[in-house]
Amino acid sequence: MAPEIVTVAGIGADGWAGLSPLSRAAISSAGVIAGGPRQLALVPAEAGGRRVPLPSPLRPGLPALVGEHAGGGLVVLASGDPMFYGIGATLVRLLGAARVRVLPHPSSVSLAAARLGWPLDDVDVVSLVGRPRELLHPLLQPGRRVLALVADPDAAADVRALLAGRGFGGSPVTVLADLGGPGEWVGPAGERPHSRLAILAIECAVDLGPAGPALPRVPGLPDDAFEHDGQITKREVRAVALAALVPVPGQLLWDVGAGSGSVGIEWMRVHPASRAIAIEPRADRRDRIARNAAALGVPGLVTVAGPAPQALAGLPGPDAVFIGGGVTGDGVVAACWAALGAGGRLVANAVTIEGEQALAGWRARLGGTLTRLSVERAGPLGGFTAWRPALPVTQWAVTKDVTQEDS
Repeated sequence: MAPEIVTVAGIGADGWAGLSPLSRAAISSAGVIAGGPRQLALVPAEAGGRRVPLPSPLRPGLPALVGEHAGGGLVVLASGDPMFYGIGATLVRLLGAARVRVLPHPSSVSLAAARLGWPLDDVDVVSLVGRPRELLHPLLQPGRRVLALVADPDAAADVRALLAGRGFGGSPVTVLADLGGPGEWVGPAGERPHSRLAILAIECAVDLGPAGPALPRVPGLPDDAFEHDGQITKREVRAVALAALVPVPGQLLWDVGAGSGSVGIEWMRVHPASRAIAIEPRADRRDRIARNAAALGVPGLVTVAGPAPQALAGLPGPDAVFIGGGVTGDGVVAACWAALGAGGRLVANAVTIEGEQALAGWRARLGGTLTRLSVERAGPLGGFTAWRPALPVTQWAVTKDVTQEDS
């Protein structure tokens, strides 16, 4: 017997009048209509069958909702496009695409772009609905346009404060609220209170000149972009390490002995889907990592307490591992290598002779490349300028192939 199909119908603030004939027909013939109070109120009483609220919390309650009602012709209502930060995507992940029929409606982002005359292919979009506002940080670049979905009447004030703190206080912020509905309003932030259903349109204008607050997405942020106590993989070495780690969107990095968290943070800044776990035994450094992650726009960075290899037990399997220190520690490299699957990358740094010898031994056993990195910076010497060398760093980089999975 074919599995029951769950229909997800997008609906806008214009309600029933704005629906396509296909969506109206699906809702009208539904045995059960599930949705939030706002969506359910937009459907005429005579359309469809029984109304049920969406569970709260949503994700844990969805299996029971589907199990109870899918056999009776279940239609789930969603705001706008169900596959754009919506319940349609959640249901597809839960049930598989074959069991979900999606009937989209224009998203609020599409409506906002239409009202503003902004080409969507040249706009960055972020959802701050139930998510930290710090996610804006990587998108704040001179001259860029950003659309931020919000669900808080104070969101505009909070975002303007964040912009000012980053040197973008002069950026125009436009509120677009209740788009498509009878109460639609578009105007400057702060002109009047806005509803919970809103988008903030930000035109990034810097206060400090074009070189002021810009923080690039490419690896190699300045060291002073991070709060640290000296335990930080320096800028030039960090850029080389990240190039060897190959940050693929959606993949997971273990940053072992994370210190300031700089490598894991830069890994996550490459793409919003990138994930990282920072393993750090010291509580003060874990607190510092969390502050750095929020300030640099990746508040989703996970920190784990404890020393390696003990703290690695039970963690999700990584796609890449960076060991910034501790390569001479008992079992650290072995545990990290064992956790990687085929295609996984491991990069380890050492500054001591003992650490360098350990890396040479691992290279002899597992292959890969050894690179010694020497960096010199110009500094004052009396009334002159001289080069001051930093400690050289030996870096081992290796990719695991299928023949090494059990090694």
